[in-house]
Amino acid sequence: MASRTRRPVVRCSFLPPYLLERVAAMHPDDAVGGCCRGTLAIDAELRERRHLVALSGRPATAAPMVPVDGAFAVFSAGNGTTLPGQQVRGAAEDETGDAAVDEAWAGVKESLALFAEEYSRSSYDDRGAPVVATVHYGRSYNNAFWDGQQLVFGDGDGKVFTRFTKPIDVLGHEFTHAVTEHTAGLVYQGQPGALNESVSDVFAACLKQRLLGQTSQAAEWLIGEGLFLPSVQGDALRSMKEPGTAYDDPVLGKDPQVGSMADYVETNQDNGGVHINSGIPNRAFHLAAVALGGNAWEAAGQVWYAALTSGLRPDTDFATFADATVTAAAQVSDEARAAVAGAWTEVGVPVGALVPGGAGSGTSPSSPPADGGGLVVVTRSGGIVGRTEQAEAHLGDDPRSADLERLLSRIDLQQLAGAPGSPAQPDRYVYTFAVDGREVMLGEQDLTPELAELATLLLDR
Repeated sequence: MASRTRRPVVRCSFLPPYLLERVAAMHPDDAVGGCCRGTLAIDAELRERRHLVALSGRPATAAPMVPVDGAFAVFSAGNGTTLPGQQVRGAAEDETGDAAVDEAWAGVKESLALFAEEYSRSSYDDRGAPVVATVHYGRSYNNAFWDGQQLVFGDGDGKVFTRFTKPIDVLGHEFTHAVTEHTAGLVYQGQPGALNESVSDVFAACLKQRLLGQTSQAAEWLIGEGLFLPSVQGDALRSMKEPGTAYDDPVLGKDPQVGSMADYVETNQDNGGVHINSGIPNRAFHLAAVALGGNAWEAAGQVWYAALTSGLRPDTDFATFADATVTAAAQVSDEARAAVAGAWTEVGVPVGALVPGGAGSGTSPSSPPADGGGLVVVTRSGGIVGRTEQAEAHLGDDPRSADLERLLSRIDLQQLAGAPGSPAQPDRYVYTFAVDGREVMLGEQDLTPELAELATLLLDR
């Protein structure tokens, strides 16, 4: 029987793996699909490196620390995957003429200025840490991420996505992941993970609106506007004002974000739907910003930053964070407190009440039966775009059976399931591999070479 690619079950994020997977599935034989498959393969390679470190018992590290002269510097990976690459522009140096380099330079500079001038924060760690940003990562790499030590940006495939440095809010989004890591340290899973994503969108929006001089009322509240090329039917990656309306495209599918607890999605994909459910606190911030009036970075942004730095636990859920923002707003005025409390109530997160984690109408991708009968299922989710894609093959019937059996003979799912993995990382992919009822879920950074090849074989061809 020929292999089938199921329609992905959507969940929300900022280029989540599911979006890349869908594009690859819709373009199995052309350059666009190849670029997306290459991006996913690179992400898989990075997961493998961290997996091997975890098995060795040595402390996990991201990119090597490099000396930086000044507050920040931009490096180029030269379309390779070695980080940080070669330095190409320092903080005090002039434009290079390379669009990605100069966009990254401006994005880091303005992100540092936002947090320093509006929130009195010195770099992402509040200790003046130099910022390293690498561009031209991979070949046609459709993603951007913070790896715990530096910012990384791909060039896009040139067909669906342009370079990931072009929208300045993508730079602000990834920089804020570093800020969150050094403040609340929100776990990248479930509601805390969705808050992690939302906080990045919140300050990305503040950055963009501050540069454009837009008030909360005048802003469009789009995240990643300009990342899609003209062929795509969509305005941006996400809409904070109306989650779920940013794009609706034959290749990408429909924006899966939700904006209310009534639609909360329970799933084991995308680290528990962090990119989908982040639409709920995103919309709450938009509502609060409009109600408070003026500029988002000066009014609502101050409240959200105070909440983020108020000593939250890493497992903070929506209700706890809502309470923290209301407490911060109360320090401003009774009117501010009422506005923020009303925003959370509007999205179904009552202030002072526990939010049921299982609320909502979302569904998860189906799992293979225990007696799979030679069924291999691979699911990929997450990434900055936040899509979920799934493909399956039946051994013996599928023309790729020989390659699949070769790979499966070298993969021990039981051992992988029991091995220590690295913590989930913001905007990185998550894979689920199921073979005859045996299943393992791994982050992109923890994939072995065999699993990476298996994922490419099913999802990207």
